[in-house]
Amino acid sequence: MLQNLETLARDARSWPFEQARNLLDHVLKKRLSDADRVAAKLLIDAGKADEALATFEALRKPVLLETGYGPSGLPHMGTFGEVARTTMVRNAFRALTGDHWPTRLVAFSDDMDGLRKVPDGVPNPEMLKEDLHLPLTKVRDPFGTHDSFGAHNNARLRAFLDGFGFDYEFMSSTDQYRSGRFDAVLLRVLERFDEVMAVMLPTLGEERRATYSPFLPISPVTGHVLQVSTLERDVEAGTITFDDPAGGRTTVPVTGGHVKLQWKPDWAMRWTALDVDYEMSGKDLIESVRESSKLCRVMGGVPPEGFNYELFLDVEGKKISKSKGNGLTMDEWLRYGTPESLAWYMFQSPKSAKSLHFNVIPRAIDDYLSFIDQYQAQEPAKRIDNAVWHIHAGDPPKVASPVSFSLLLNLVGVANASTKEQLWAYMARYIPDATPESEPTLDRLMGHALNYFDDFVRPAKAFRAPTEQEAAAFRDLASRLRALPTDTTDGEVIQNEVYAVGKAHAFEPLRAWFGALYEVLLGEKQGPRFGSFAAIYGLPQTVDLLERGANGDLAG
Repeated sequence: MLQNLETLARDARSWPFEQARNLLDHVLKKRLSDADRVAAKLLIDAGKADEALATFEALRKPVLLETGYGPSGLPHMGTFGEVARTTMVRNAFRALTGDHWPTRLVAFSDDMDGLRKVPDGVPNPEMLKEDLHLPLTKVRDPFGTHDSFGAHNNARLRAFLDGFGFDYEFMSSTDQYRSGRFDAVLLRVLERFDEVMAVMLPTLGEERRATYSPFLPISPVTGHVLQVSTLERDVEAGTITFDDPAGGRTTVPVTGGHVKLQWKPDWAMRWTALDVDYEMSGKDLIESVRESSKLCRVMGGVPPEGFNYELFLDVEGKKISKSKGNGLTMDEWLRYGTPESLAWYMFQSPKSAKSLHFNVIPRAIDDYLSFIDQYQAQEPAKRIDNAVWHIHAGDPPKVASPVSFSLLLNLVGVANASTKEQLWAYMARYIPDATPESEPTLDRLMGHALNYFDDFVRPAKAFRAPTEQEAAAFRDLASRLRALPTDTTDGEVIQNEVYAVGKAHAFEPLRAWFGALYEVLLGEKQGPRFGSFAAIYGLPQTVDLLERGANGDLAG
């Protein structure tokens, strides 16, 4: 079975598998000689990845995938997207190489950065103002729950990732600098200072070039992260000298956490010191990736394989900005939609710009549900490219929800429901054996539908009066449904009657008939499959709705 999975993975076309194959080529090239790389690739292509692992010791070191996090704020949509997408690549790599190839996913926190400004929406802003320029792990926690602001936000990050079930290792920049993990590469940066500057200076403006140094010393007096020139370098002693605004001319070692690096050299140093094999980033960082890759080579490292994803846009097509608040937060998505629907949205076309707004959530939920349904009927070669294979690490649920989210939204509105219990009362007629315990996804969707309807659908509903043609068709459909057994729950039987009435009353095109049902009866431009809706809502209730719509009572 494993060999078959590896074979399928070699031919899979979805983007995580494309990235996994690129990552595999990167690892083979980085770790093996040309001859050994050819031999290993032949084994892997023959479905013998385990044999390649046993043959070449260099391949047994874990493949390291990394994501980065700036803990000056709380985890956000981009944090989820980057970890979710990187996890998809990791799972695809495992399928390609077999479970015995070791991999690691590191969530790295840049918590040694200096606090540059007081974030919005935090308590005790005056306290934070006093701590500006200190490393985040030295800034006092305004929430009063942790030793520092950095520790507080790191804890939030870990809780955030744990809540979604991500498999990762947390790593703190402060811990790595202070432990000496980065010392060897920091000394190399000192030794190759001029080469580092040759990469960085052409990227800077004239004023910044005059004072730029890749080293940001930590003031022994104030503890601030200083943006100052390096006046002297002693490679043999491993030190730099600078002017400390609080202490005058000062010399400190570049090791042991006495300095940190500017962010691009820091990124490159981390790739080198940790031997990172893969890291993706947003399209806005393409130039930064290019520069950091050059710096990585200067430091004696090999830049990781990478992937640049497109950024999200707001409802008006403008770039989302945290400072403007024109995006969608994690808490907002999870009020109206499931984590799986968000993962589905992150999976789709990561190189294409997409709107990230409330209006995309219902479609994302229903698309996710439809992909679950499709998966069960697909052949293995199609399954492995299905988004839900990646969302669920190759083991998606066998069933989704018996009812779509869009149908639930309309049921909430027509039934004037305000609780799950009211919705389950309707479901008892349509799916007699269903309970919140047997249909947990449906139960969750009911809660999301109630929230979404109250906040977005109800305020936007606009009912209109029917035309004479539409009113006659509504009465005809009511008469036909009244002739069916009142306990009919077969949506197809009801849908056939809906089609028959539309044709009998000469709606041209036929979609105009369905538009009339939605606009007059539901107060919306679009709606669910009407037969399924009527089956859940109940025939007597649907007949009453049709008659009130025909009389113009719903238009108010």
